[in-house]
Amino acid sequence: MKRLFPVIRALSLVIFMFGLTMLFPLAVSWVLHDGAESAFDEAILLTLGAGLILWLITNRDKRDLTIRDGFLMVALVWTVLPAFAALPLMIQLDASFTDAYFEGVSGLTTTGATVFSGLDTMPPSINFWRTQLNWVGGMGLIVLAVAILPLLGIGGRQMFKAETPGPMKDAKITPRIAETAKGLWGVYTGITACCIVAYWWAGMSWLDAVMHSFSTMGLGGFSSYDNSFGYFNSPAIETASIVFMLIAGMNFATHFMAISGRSIRPYRKDPEVVWFLVVTLGSVLGIAAFLKNNNVYPDFLEALRYSAFNVVSIATTTGYSNTDYNLWPMFAPLWMLFLCCFVTCAGSTGGGIKMIRAIVLYKQVNRELVRAIHPSAVYPVKIGSEALPGNILFAVLAFGFVYGACIISMTLLLSFTGLDIVSSFSAVVASINNTGPGLNLVGPATTFAILTDIQTWVCTIAMLLGRLEIFTLLVVLNPAFWRK
Repeated sequence: MKRLFPVIRALSLVIFMFGLTMLFPLAVSWVLHDGAESAFDEAILLTLGAGLILWLITNRDKRDLTIRDGFLMVALVWTVLPAFAALPLMIQLDASFTDAYFEGVSGLTTTGATVFSGLDTMPPSINFWRTQLNWVGGMGLIVLAVAILPLLGIGGRQMFKAETPGPMKDAKITPRIAETAKGLWGVYTGITACCIVAYWWAGMSWLDAVMHSFSTMGLGGFSSYDNSFGYFNSPAIETASIVFMLIAGMNFATHFMAISGRSIRPYRKDPEVVWFLVVTLGSVLGIAAFLKNNNVYPDFLEALRYSAFNVVSIATTTGYSNTDYNLWPMFAPLWMLFLCCFVTCAGSTGGGIKMIRAIVLYKQVNRELVRAIHPSAVYPVKIGSEALPGNILFAVLAFGFVYGACIISMTLLLSFTGLDIVSSFSAVVASINNTGPGLNLVGPATTFAILTDIQTWVCTIAMLLGRLEIFTLLVVLNPAFWRK
């Protein structure tokens, strides 16, 4: 047990920092006098107290984190922090631990699925807290932590490698890992500020603009209204949202290099950007035409408006809606659910297997077809001008297999508990891809409150698996991980 103390020490500091983030919704509650002050007071004291106690117990055990420690640290952060995130919800809303923990996981993993209704009348500070979870979880609390923990004698590289999404985790945009984290968060914060101004300019109040910018940039999809963006019914607000959802769906390292170099060249060199835009925007046009041809909307421009917003929202795993697309002909929502599995770029705040893995899988299939015709041909899989090494190809293939196995097994499990197959499948896909709303009973016009506690926990595990890209949790659960 004592060999875990350095990990627990690092975890204690993350918990303490997480407690400090509750000061922002507390300030909102003070300013608006919305009645949630005591809930945040208690939650802050409990969170800071827990972090301080763990730090005092483990403070003497100082060493840099190993690869194994990094995996364990990340797994602990993403399973422990939602429990503290749930405290204000349990205290203020009298929610059960299952529902509050689900909401905390959904917020931090940027899934955006909710078990709560009546958001319009909820204390604004609670909604602020929910959307802030989307924002903090979007870039990853670990990435923020590695910019600070080295100052406290705790190296952060292994945590950063375990947290960063995508198959190419060793790529660095600055020489030192702390500088990398600071650079990413600087870009993330700057674009969020632009999003806030854009929403305000388009017609939102400042508070709504801040909250929805948090969940937009985190691609989390939490809203302060039950009708999500349907509440505003504003093409201008929807257009601003589409632009920033697309920005958040791209690699933030690419944004960093483009901004620091004052050039669009990084976007042209990024192998994912073109595929991301072509697939997403092509689907927008295709589904708009499909909706018009099926007389869902009277003219193409109206079909394009609803297609553009909802397709971009689901494809980027944000989860906003401005209409109940569950009522559209089944092909459209199914295609949108398919898009959320792979469209977003590695290094973005989105979920799914990421576009880079989809490209690798496509090129690997194409190579096998060529080799079937020309067995002696040397046909490497290339991303850009570089041939991918075998270990990356094998890792992507293994990830694809485990990803599919998780979806199938969890869908069967939900179906076994009595949930219909469409709701089961869509709930699992929406959860493991951190998208939010599914179809049928868990569609955009409803909430996950319809689920039983067992079904809620299945979706909670799926969200955690998706956010940590499955292997981080599976590695920690492997018996070999715990052997000396």
